[in-house]
Amino acid sequence: MILVTGATGSAGSHVVRALLRQKQDVRVFARDAERARELFGADCEIAVGDFADAQSLRAALEGVGALFLSCADNPCRVAWETAAIDAAVAAGVERIVKLSSITAAPGAPVAFWDWHGQVEDHLRTARVSTVVLRSSFFMSNVLAAAEQVAHEGRFFAPAGEARIAMIDPRDVGDAAAAMLVTPVYVQGAFVLTGPAAITYSDVAAELSAATGREVEFVDVGDDDARDAMIEAGMPAFVAEQIVAIFAQAREGINEEVTGTVESLTGRRPRDFAEFAREHAGLFAPVAEAVRP
Repeated sequence: MILVTGATGSAGSHVVRALLRQKQDVRVFARDAERARELFGADCEIAVGDFADAQSLRAALEGVGALFLSCADNPCRVAWETAAIDAAVAAGVERIVKLSSITAAPGAPVAFWDWHGQVEDHLRTARVSTVVLRSSFFMSNVLAAAEQVAHEGRFFAPAGEARIAMIDPRDVGDAAAAMLVTPVYVQGAFVLTGPAAITYSDVAAELSAATGREVEFVDVGDDDARDAMIEAGMPAFVAEQIVAIFAQAREGINEEVTGTVESLTGRRPRDFAEFAREHAGLFAPVAEAVRP
């Protein structure tokens, strides 16, 4: 049995789908059973629970051989994920695959990356076979601009000319599934990226091609970006971390391209042009937009 935490999230949902395609026995750990059932149907078990509820996590780990470890960005991430690692070891789990960040390190300039780094340090001390998947920036993050593009034909970000090796979350899911079912002696950290480092101007060009309309990327300053996100209702702390991520991207921290997805899955990762075509309806002019 494989337990997938963060199963209704961007990457976790694709981990579950990839495992189900392989006919694996899957149990998902989710707060919302109805949502999980809508996503995955009746092909997997659902363990209702929350990282903050240690008893629910212990129950979900019963009889589990491999764990996919991921939770939302939250100040409690370090406490939650380190506790999950300890519970998994106590339950006899043979393998833990943790989703991390390409930039993870204790003391990193972005809190999200610092948290990942601290959890990785703890995982390295655990007596269990471990794999860390350090993922680059998700292509799906661009979907946050879909409504603005649909209404205005443009989107804003403090990205400048940063080149980012964006990755489709489906490729993260496929890579994680491969590592969850591979022999436990295969261990280590793997950096996952898309096939090319692209700029936000490239993103706009691909969205233009996919939608048949001109889409413009507008570069903005850090302060303006942070203020706009806060005005839109985002917590100030989160807005500050996102601005810090873009600042690091402009320094080139996410421009490296690796061949890891292909080596783990046997196929090349999807490029942004494919992602844009598949989500074009969300970016179409508002009168024509296809809403999920």
